[in-house]
Amino acid sequence: MSSTQGYMTEERKLIQATAREFTTREVLPLANALDPEKGEMPRELINKMGELGYFGILIPQEHGGLGLGVFEYCLVAEELARGWMSVASIIARGNSFYRSVPGFGPERKEKVARMAAGDYLGAFAMSEPGAGSDMAAVSCRAVREGDDWVITGSKYWCTFADRADFISVVCRVDSDGESRQAGMQSITVEKPRGQLPEGVQGSPIPKIGYHGWKTWELHFDNVRVPAIDSPLEAGGAKGMEGGFVGIQQGLEVARAHTAARSIGAAQGAMNVAIDYANEREQFGQPIGKFQAIRFKVATAATEIEAARQLMYYVCNEIDSGRRCDKEAAMAKYFAAEMSERVTSDCLQIMGGAGYTTHYPVERYWRDARLTKIFEGTSEIMQRIISDRLMGK
Repeated sequence: MSSTQGYMTEERKLIQATAREFTTREVLPLANALDPEKGEMPRELINKMGELGYFGILIPQEHGGLGLGVFEYCLVAEELARGWMSVASIIARGNSFYRSVPGFGPERKEKVARMAAGDYLGAFAMSEPGAGSDMAAVSCRAVREGDDWVITGSKYWCTFADRADFISVVCRVDSDGESRQAGMQSITVEKPRGQLPEGVQGSPIPKIGYHGWKTWELHFDNVRVPAIDSPLEAGGAKGMEGGFVGIQQGLEVARAHTAARSIGAAQGAMNVAIDYANEREQFGQPIGKFQAIRFKVATAATEIEAARQLMYYVCNEIDSGRRCDKEAAMAKYFAAEMSERVTSDCLQIMGGAGYTTHYPVERYWRDARLTKIFEGTSEIMQRIISDRLMGK
């Protein structure tokens, strides 16, 4: 399949239309009201998203989810990001996070079903003050003592750490390996919602965007966690580089998701700019009549669609079971760079009005800037792409 028509089945068109209508009705009004004051998305919105199944798109039906693919996941994420990128991001706290749910049997099954409904969500703690793009530099350590893991170390950029039901913490569990990538494992730390885990100190990071929830710096001080793996993670640390490679492979989905969020933010900004250009008059006519404005819109629309088509291809590859780390990096890199450029141009179309919080284009601009950084910087994406093409 190489065309939008081929990708977009009737079911997918319905999923897209539903997410778009939900964003217009529910997400945009909250974003416009809360983002200027750095407010947090309410639990009521999360519950409504849970009712639509947005936290269980990737969770198999036998576990209570929708059992759909990355394509549908990214369709929904793009539409939600047209409203508020943070809302498009929170659905990741379910979906593939179900693999991190600990335990076995009915208890675990019940937790996964709650996750699919948005009632049991996770946070991910991978980055550290000294480990960002260099993921193999993780130093937060977990030591096995009897039936427990004991975690000590610091984490940075852990979004939703306070409101999540658990935190999946990437730790170094074995320093005897021959490579820096050896001996890494993701360990699940369950906790009360609304609190940090016992033994964890933390403070919110002051961000210029990505509002709607808090992002945390965390310090683990001999935090004791029951060593109960999920069936999908059991033995994950036995291979010398199994944990590291598994985390890297999961980034393909995360990078497609970031491409979707980038595209949604750019599309949202362009929609606002077009409406403004059709209404704002200068020199006796709407500014949308001037070629300089029209060409900016034409260029933005073309770049958005190019990024969207590349994302569709990557999603299809992932859903077909084919490795596409190079292509996922391309989609994330192209979409993120495009999003910052397009949102900036849309702000320029609106002139001084775009530089106020009266219009949401400044929100899209601030949030788009982050897409060039998280889930791997643009420079790391270029390194992945060039390594695949030219060798390391």
